[in-house]
Amino acid sequence: MNKKVLLIAYHFPPVAVSSGVHRIVSLANAMKQHNWDVAILSASEWTYERTDSGTLKDIDPEIRVIRALAFDTAKQLSIKGKYLQWMALPDNLQSWIIFAVIRGLAHIVRNRPNLIISTYPIASAHLIAIILNRLTGIPWIADFRDPMAQAGYPSDPTKWKVFNWIEKTAARRATQLVFATPGALDEYRMRYPKVEGGKWLLVTNGYNEKQYAGLVPRPVKDGKIRMVHSGLVYIHERNPRQLFEAISKLKTDSRISGDNFELTLRASGHEDTYSTWLRELGIDDIVKLKPSIQYREALQEMLDVDGLLLLQGKGCNQQIPAKAYEYLRAQKPVLALTDETGDTARLLLENNVVNIAPLDNVQNIYVTILQFIEKTENTTDPVSHTPDMSRYSRENISADWVNHIEHLLNGI
Repeated sequence: MNKKVLLIAYHFPPVAVSSGVHRIVSLANAMKQHNWDVAILSASEWTYERTDSGTLKDIDPEIRVIRALAFDTAKQLSIKGKYLQWMALPDNLQSWIIFAVIRGLAHIVRNRPNLIISTYPIASAHLIAIILNRLTGIPWIADFRDPMAQAGYPSDPTKWKVFNWIEKTAARRATQLVFATPGALDEYRMRYPKVEGGKWLLVTNGYNEKQYAGLVPRPVKDGKIRMVHSGLVYIHERNPRQLFEAISKLKTDSRISGDNFELTLRASGHEDTYSTWLRELGIDDIVKLKPSIQYREALQEMLDVDGLLLLQGKGCNQQIPAKAYEYLRAQKPVLALTDETGDTARLLLENNVVNIAPLDNVQNIYVTILQFIEKTENTTDPVSHTPDMSRYSRENISADWVNHIEHLLNGI
């Protein structure tokens, strides 16, 4: 079997974003290890808000990276922050589409790949794949990861229609539809009941064991409980306002102070807004906004603290942030402000590492933080022992995924 693949992914090293980028890196490396010829079709590095050159070493050196010209509409094509609505359809990377199609076609003519894989959360990646699939007939796997068009998201009606069209086209044309959580997979099976059962595949996220080589916990034992949230805190899906109000109330009630409790929001984004809230509530001595650090440093920080914070709104019940698996690997207690019926809560509850409260309920958060502190203070073993961590290893997950892909292509 000819084993050549073109992977379409906007987020690819050296981009420094959420842990989700490691999903496609792990797949690319696993395919290379299974003797695939792997090429990545990505975008201009200047569109990345943050980069980390250290992440480049995570890529197999024989993987080719093709970067098509791209501009971020909001940041690089706007005039005084304003731009025409159509310039951001399906997203702010619209300019990438035409150049990626050109570069992709040139690569296809020269190398004749027998598979295209595109990955969300940049919708333009799927649109590029749709065009290349239509022009060449090469089988296409659409890695949705999470739901695209949802009730109220995108909020712009025109963008929602474009997202919905991409979904429907993928359901009709893609050889396989891949999702990262059981909830998302079940939702789409109900949404597109005419799609045959063999087209659906669940591939969860996970953690990269190689990244933990040489890392060991280095806890600070000074009587202060330290927690960290590592990564972006979206102001809508992960709004921390109620958390801040609960912490303010705990401080007012003399239950915590800057002397005995510290919460770090690492590379949260929206720092201007959050720092204003922290000052208003008088808790900037307890909650610290700290800048981005290299990925391995962030993993080390997770190992060093007493507990890990996870934020997720009810509207994201069918999603599991990639950091949840890194939290499991850290084997530390997790304070999860999320809906207990969602996929993330189920994952954490299955592994007995979590205290849960709704993200939008100040009183429940107040009580849950107290319970979390009490449990932390009274435990003699700060490590949460998760059985069979290997099932969450990206290396194992990606190897299984490649086996699925090869079995799929053998049947075409």
